[in-house]
Amino acid sequence: MISVTIWNEFQHEKIHQKVATIYPTGIHQALAEGIRCPDFSIRTATLDEPEHGLTEEVLRDTDVLIWWGHMAHKKVDDAIVDRVHARVLQGMGLIVLHSGHNSKIFKKLMGTTCALKWREANEKERLWVVDPTHPIAEGIGAFIELPEEEMYGEHFDIPTPDETVFVSWFQGGEIFRSGCTFRRGKGKIFYFRPGHETHPTYHNKDVLRVIANGVKWVAQPGGSKPVYGKSEPLEPLNK
Repeated sequence: MISVTIWNEFQHEKIHQKVATIYPTGIHQALAEGIRCPDFSIRTATLDEPEHGLTEEVLRDTDVLIWWGHMAHKKVDDAIVDRVHARVLQGMGLIVLHSGHNSKIFKKLMGTTCALKWREANEKERLWVVDPTHPIAEGIGAFIELPEEEMYGEHFDIPTPDETVFVSWFQGGEIFRSGCTFRRGKGKIFYFRPGHETHPTYHNKDVLRVIANGVKWVAQPGGSKPVYGKSEPLEPLNK
């Protein structure tokens, strides 16, 4: 059983009627329902909860944290960001969705601006699977087509990904590295681009399949526990 915490700032849904119509109980609840399965134990957390719902106890019990944010990045407390960052280094998986590219936690983990080009024009997006052997792409065909999405375009100011699973093409001509993996400490990170709040992207079965696949992948830190600090020699030293 993988313990999943879905974090959503839950702001747009409260003030924008179009978003509330698409996600009446919030993006976090749509994601929770969309990826729910016997393998996952799911809880949600939002910005306005005490400690943003990400207490030390919650994070200790979280194998995978899914992060969606947009209009309230600056309202996220730095102490909570540090707490999440430490858990990723310890082995907690992290999935960052769409505009979470500009979140404090993603930028802290990447060490770059994570800036990009964008345009809201309700244009078609085609996400091409460029690594069909990757577990995150399991069950997905050659591409996922979304009839309307916000455009994100290159250059995307991130470190070179460990793996690029998806590359998007947009109707206006831009391309974007839309499914990227990284490793930080013992933790795995998956950035997945789709999901603008004014589109029903998180009701798309293929998008939800990718996120569910991502949960399974980032939940497996693997490897042995490293040992740091002063070390005694294993063999006698010649003096």
